[in-house]
Amino acid sequence: MRTLNRKLLRDLATLKGQAAAIALVIASGVMTLIIAVTTLDALSLTQQRFYEDFHFAEVFADLKRAPESVAGRLRDIPGVNQVETRVKASVRLEVPGFDDPVRGLLLSIPEGREPLLNQLYLREGRLPEPGRAEEVVISDAFAEAHGLRAGDHIEAIIRGRLSTLRVSGTVLSPEYVYQIAPTDLLPDYKRYGILWMNRRALASAYGMEGAFNNVAVSLQSGASEAEVIDHLDRILARYGGIGAHGRDDQHSHRFLHEELKQLRAQAVILPTIFLLVSAFLLNVVMSRIIRTQREQVAVLKAFGYGNLDIALHYGMLTGLIVLLGSALGIGFGAWAASGLAAIYTEYFRFPEMSFRLQGWVVLLAVAVAAGAAMLGTLRAVWGAVRLPPAEGMRPEPPARFRRGWLERSALRHWLDQPARIILRNLARHPLKSSLSVLGIAMSLGLLVMGAYQLNAVDHMIDTQYRKVMRMDLHLTFSDPTPVRVHSELRHQPGVLAVETYRSVPVRLLAGHREYRTSILGMDEQPYLRQLLDGRQRPQRLPPEGLLLTDYLAQDLGLRVGDAVRVEIQEGHRQTVTVPLVGLVDEPLGVGAYMQRPALNRLMREGPAVTGAWLMIDSGQERALFDRLWDLPGVASIGMISEAERNIREYMDDTILMFALVFVLLATSIAFAVVYNNARIAFAERSRELATLQVLGYSRGEVSWILVGEILLLTLVALPFGWLIGTGFAWALNQAFSMDMFRVPLVITPGAYGFATAVVLTASVAAAVLVVRRLHRLDKVAVLKAVE
Repeated sequence: MRTLNRKLLRDLATLKGQAAAIALVIASGVMTLIIAVTTLDALSLTQQRFYEDFHFAEVFADLKRAPESVAGRLRDIPGVNQVETRVKASVRLEVPGFDDPVRGLLLSIPEGREPLLNQLYLREGRLPEPGRAEEVVISDAFAEAHGLRAGDHIEAIIRGRLSTLRVSGTVLSPEYVYQIAPTDLLPDYKRYGILWMNRRALASAYGMEGAFNNVAVSLQSGASEAEVIDHLDRILARYGGIGAHGRDDQHSHRFLHEELKQLRAQAVILPTIFLLVSAFLLNVVMSRIIRTQREQVAVLKAFGYGNLDIALHYGMLTGLIVLLGSALGIGFGAWAASGLAAIYTEYFRFPEMSFRLQGWVVLLAVAVAAGAAMLGTLRAVWGAVRLPPAEGMRPEPPARFRRGWLERSALRHWLDQPARIILRNLARHPLKSSLSVLGIAMSLGLLVMGAYQLNAVDHMIDTQYRKVMRMDLHLTFSDPTPVRVHSELRHQPGVLAVETYRSVPVRLLAGHREYRTSILGMDEQPYLRQLLDGRQRPQRLPPEGLLLTDYLAQDLGLRVGDAVRVEIQEGHRQTVTVPLVGLVDEPLGVGAYMQRPALNRLMREGPAVTGAWLMIDSGQERALFDRLWDLPGVASIGMISEAERNIREYMDDTILMFALVFVLLATSIAFAVVYNNARIAFAERSRELATLQVLGYSRGEVSWILVGEILLLTLVALPFGWLIGTGFAWALNQAFSMDMFRVPLVITPGAYGFATAVVLTASVAAAVLVVRRLHRLDKVAVLKAVE
């Protein structure tokens, strides 16, 4: 074995603690990149395959009723490839053994066969047989939530009439990968289900014989989606069309797109921050480790080893550490990514998840880590090998010999000798001290960012469900209903308070930007569904004008006072101009709001509502549900407590799980940074510390010199770490803002306190480990090292 190879093995054995700490830093950066990119790739690839294999439509349109003969005109639209007309009906369901209200959606399929578009993946059983009016297939998520199998029965109220349906199979659909009710943000598989029935049977039950109220369209290659939508709107307007739209406004695809957008932000922001911090720390640590071996480098040169041999030797040392850290990061990253992908399958229903670990991701992670380490190694090696052997064998002289600020200040009279030694050493090596402070501050910043995510998610959900949505139930009606329904609901058992609203689908236009949403017409001073300003204060709706969620206004480029063009997608389908009179600060979803009488006037209708919010006595909940079940005008009943539980579970499973992994990685980096700083400081000053003991300083005084330096650097790094962590949190907040939710930039004192406690604990632990090593120091061997 070559001499340098034996030295390499000895160095690894000697530096095993520091090498493990450096490898941990590398593993953290690599693991973050692997998790983010691999999860994004798995979800994107699975979506693409499911959409293509099962012919997911590209344009959709809802309408009141059109004769089937209109389908021929739709097929003649330039750019249209295939057209699938359907009957679509909202229903209420009753599942044996489940007492809560259940909402459902019934869709028609051709008699006994797959549709041309939005085909079904059969998970169990079969499709409804031709002529079997009672048979349906149901979404597998709904079936799984209730333990339903082929052959089971459920009851449905279709257009006010009770029907008993028989389950013939369970399916998945590319149209409902993300299965949510129209008013919800997250799936509730127990309380919302999708069902498919033969076209003839559903048309008969829903009064749609020879007609359709929903259409799905696929496009020819190169066709303009916007032009096809314009043609569809012109043809369907007379039949009560409420505006055709592309995939971007289809509920399931939109939520999946937003999730992929968030994952892309994670794949860019989080690994970049981690790898940049890792690169900086590796550069500093490897440089200082090699500088402590400048005497060994000088001896090697004296024995005839060339600069290239020495550079390759340290390159191999760095490379082995990088390979160890990369292997750990790749292994744990792939394991964590597969687990996260499995969690996503609970929310996005695919036949299977296409998980793969791509080679380019592995190469990128290893290349970044290796590049950072090699940069620090080569720079330090060059600084060591360029010295003549005779000079390199001597300890590095102090940079300055003149009296420093400490000697000139009155502070020297108040400090004992060990304290003066600590301050003098730090002052005489400002660059080294600054880099140590910056390294600790960066690790603290990572911890602040991780703790911010954990706290901010709770704050976001508490704001939405304690201040904004204060109701217990959310009712939607089948059709616009006279406002007198308020009094009828108020006298139902257990109802404590009622607020009604009018919801109108619209398209908001501002220059070249547009957004499809609904305007909620509400009471002047809503109580159960409050609107908050930027200071979390309830707002009063003005007599005229529009309020928008601040995120939506920013997306449309609007300010208070601007005119908003509102294209109403219902009734007379007119386009009006409404002033933007205020902004609403809401953490979940986006929306537009007006006073209900003003919205009724825009619709050219009398006082009408389409839904209600109820506050109820939980003790009479069952009696109330029984009464609401008998009201044919109530299309659906939503339970706010269940919506809150669902979104908390979603956050726990996705964002908070990722944040927890992030905090654990940041904690490991914090310890690795502090420990390496302490070990390097010990290696650099071992001769000095041994000399002080020989001169009569006690073991406690010498230990305090080393421990005090570690703790002082940590204390100085704290405010810089808080500032860096705030910047990291701001970058993460900007990247993660999307339609579905916006995590507020709220960094609690607890987040700073947690990060500070972790770093201080790491400093104390590192100091203890180094002091133990100091107590075992062989003073004679250290002082004779140069000889």
